[in-house]
Amino acid sequence: MSADGVATDDARGGRARNGGADALPVFRGLSRLALDAKGRLAVPTRHREALDGNGAGLVVTVDPSQCLLVYPRAAWEPIQARLMGLSSFDPRMRGLQRLIVGHADDVELDAAGRILIPPPLRQYARLDKHVVLVGQGHRFELWDEAAWQAQTAQVIAFGGSPLPSELDGFSL
Repeated sequence: MSADGVATDDARGGRARNGGADALPVFRGLSRLALDAKGRLAVPTRHREALDGNGAGLVVTVDPSQCLLVYPRAAWEPIQARLMGLSSFDPRMRGLQRLIVGHADDVELDAAGRILIPPPLRQYARLDKHVVLVGQGHRFELWDEAAWQAQTAQVIAFGGSPLPSELDGFSL
């Protein structure tokens, strides 16, 4: 339990070892958190420095899965450049640009280590008070807790179908 009464689970983060001093941080693990009445999220202390990139800020945007993606600005910039490099003459690519780049919002950590999740993004992801922050390599996913539980249950069930061919021979 954090000082502000928010329950947290274990989450780990570190820096990629093969990229030198400027390597992007690697985030993994899960934290159960709470949005305050103003829509602010207290970033777990162990992730603040790596996520904020020495004051460079963060970018929060939408994911088609109806969660939010939280990137250190250094990790977001090449993604945005690649998305905007896609042909805007293809309606599918234009739609993806509108969705992901159009919803992207720059946010800053405040002195208490919180970020304000803008209202349109909270509405898109249907974020209520209880949320889950899930490390996904160079970014986090931010889910409404109930939506995360439903997503997890769906993945565990695998829908009764065989595993994708990409997982042939894969072992943990």
